[in-house]
Amino acid sequence: MPDFLNLSRHLTDEERAVAKSVRSFVDARVLPTIADHFERGTFPVELIADIADLGLLGCNLQGYGCAGISDIAYGVAMRELERGDSAIRSFASVQGSLVMYPIHAFGSEAQKQQYLPEMAKGKVIGCFGLTEPDHGSNPQGMRTTARDDGDSFVLNGTKRWITNGNLAQVALIWAKARSSDANGDGGEVRGFLVPTDTRGFEARVIHKKMSLRASVTSELILEDVRIPKSAMLPNVRGMKGPLSCLTSARFGIAWGVLGAAEACFASALDYAKNRVQFGGKPIAAHQLVQAKFAEMLSQITAAQLLALEVSRLKASRAMRPAHVSLIKRNNVRVALETARTCRDILGGNGITLEYPVMRHLMNLETVSTYEGTHDIHTLILGQEVTGIAAYE
Repeated sequence: MPDFLNLSRHLTDEERAVAKSVRSFVDARVLPTIADHFERGTFPVELIADIADLGLLGCNLQGYGCAGISDIAYGVAMRELERGDSAIRSFASVQGSLVMYPIHAFGSEAQKQQYLPEMAKGKVIGCFGLTEPDHGSNPQGMRTTARDDGDSFVLNGTKRWITNGNLAQVALIWAKARSSDANGDGGEVRGFLVPTDTRGFEARVIHKKMSLRASVTSELILEDVRIPKSAMLPNVRGMKGPLSCLTSARFGIAWGVLGAAEACFASALDYAKNRVQFGGKPIAAHQLVQAKFAEMLSQITAAQLLALEVSRLKASRAMRPAHVSLIKRNNVRVALETARTCRDILGGNGITLEYPVMRHLMNLETVSTYEGTHDIHTLILGQEVTGIAAYE
């Protein structure tokens, strides 16, 4: 990672050790094969046990077999995983921030004991079912329902763009709970832990993706899926539940994309120093190329500072969701622009999988969209500044 201001001096010994161990794992286990997985459109399931052994699943949660590391340590871990590929970081983010976190925060003690230790070990994989085919940026409009039917709920609906969907043994499904005689679109949003082998539950892999090709992305179909009432998260109601999960995951994304930017920057820098053109000089000696590196360095450094400062706010319990919108919006933009600039520096070679740049560029197009698009986070920040919700 370009560390122009030596920001690593602010890390604790534990945080440095986490960064070093995950970096070594990525170098040894992810980078040798990830381009092939990307090309084939397959997820490296063989890495799940290694990721779990490193303590990276739910790593900033306390107890229940979780590592309990700091939020900054979690951030640098996500940065190193995404230096390998966004698909690897997405797998860990969904498991930890979108499934384990809400069980930890809102689940019953029985649910915590049942799921969290096995999820921390990678023995049980989870997915997060919020987005629907017709409701992405506006999850409040969801149509998935959970009908109260005596001692159970019956779920019906469809979720789409679900990471880990076909890997998961449990799906956290957000649905509008309603009484047996209710009609219309009403109902209170609640979370339900649905074993994926339940009758009426189906996960379908989404194929022909041009981005996040090494990630498993699915559509979930729920047709009269009957689950016991004990499967509902008891300690959260309404949109607070899924939105708090997204805040947690967006925090990890804002750190993770720094790793993608680092990989692109390092690849382009090495290339520019060794690619000779025009009079026998490396292209790094030309002013236009140096200007690109100077701008990328400036933007990456600013993104690093933002991630570090918001992490400090989080540690002191002063972080607000809008702070996370700021770093998700800014840092993804910086990473995406860095990847585009580096692809330009590599010229025609930039489009091949021999170099990581185009792979990261294509992945970042998805990271820019999921868990709040650039425009949605713009409106969140606009509301924070003006007090007016422009999207309502």
